Amino acid sequence: MYKRILAPLDGSTLGELILPYVAELGERFDSQIILLRVYSPKSSSIFHEYEAYVQQVAKTIKEQLGEKAKVEPITLSGKANREIIDYSKKENINLIAMVTHGKFGIRRWLLGSTADKIIRETSKPVLLIRAGTLLATREKGIMNNILTPLDGSKLGESILPHVETLATETPTKVIPEITLLQVVPSAYYIPTGRTVTQVSYSNAEIEQLKTKANNYLEEIRNRLKSKQITAKCEIAVGDAAEKITEIASKINANLIVMSTHGYSGFSRLFLGSTTDRVLHHGNTPLLLVKPAEARETTH
Repeated sequence: MYKRILAPLDGSTLGELILPYVAELGERFDSQIILLRVYSPKSSSIFHEYEAYVQQVAKTIKEQLGEKAKVEPITLSGKANREIIDYSKKENINLIAMVTHGKFGIRRWLLGSTADKIIRETSKPVLLIRAGTLLATREKGIMNNILTPLDGSKLGESILPHVETLATETPTKVIPEITLLQVVPSAYYIPTGRTVTQVSYSNAEIEQLKTKANNYLEEIRNRLKSKQITAKCEIAVGDAAEKITEIASKINANLIVMSTHGYSGFSRLFLGSTTDRVLHHGNTPLLLVKPAEARETTH
């Protein structure tokens, strides 16, 4: 599934937080790792410095994984998000892996930043490591405690092949932990004139919703069990984004795997959606998957 992994780097220490993750995936899946440094045309006079940087990073990864590791340093001139998106499409990349805050720190992680544009425009899965994340130590396990939020939709279930792959192809002696999560809302909204009114569910209605969620998660759990993957189920009540972040922290998840789209379709990707809010909060690494049904809307 991850035969060709693209890791954009900006030359910063923060940007290099992604390296243990791509090294781990490269070793697990015998992937080709492409390290990409995009620089402004205005900086072409020091092109050799950018080239030397990615070559040195590639050398370091090869020293970790062995000389048989497939690591390719690439340097391109242009606008970062455009070059990354175009390269991933042209070169049949299976995963883009990057850090949310790079050279310019946390202020860069705003609507319109490089990472944000890539998530919105690419059809590829994107692995995001937060700048606030502690440096990963592969010996302690990376991407082996996975939180999997589901909303009951087929679009949301697009993440399951990725969860199955990560749970099956694990390093020696690593037992993956998979937690399936569905968040039941505590209220719903009804239109009242030109506005909407929030109406709380009764306790009885919430119990009915929890029962429905439990039945759904058990169905998914049994589906995974048939593939020799063990998972546990968790149900929460409240705001979806808040509960996902809270439970990820509670179970010490080292990866959240989420779909960019759910019941409400393409609009779920934009500011205010569950995915977008989870994206902007917390420090847990996040793998975002765009469902095939939504890819035709990607430009």
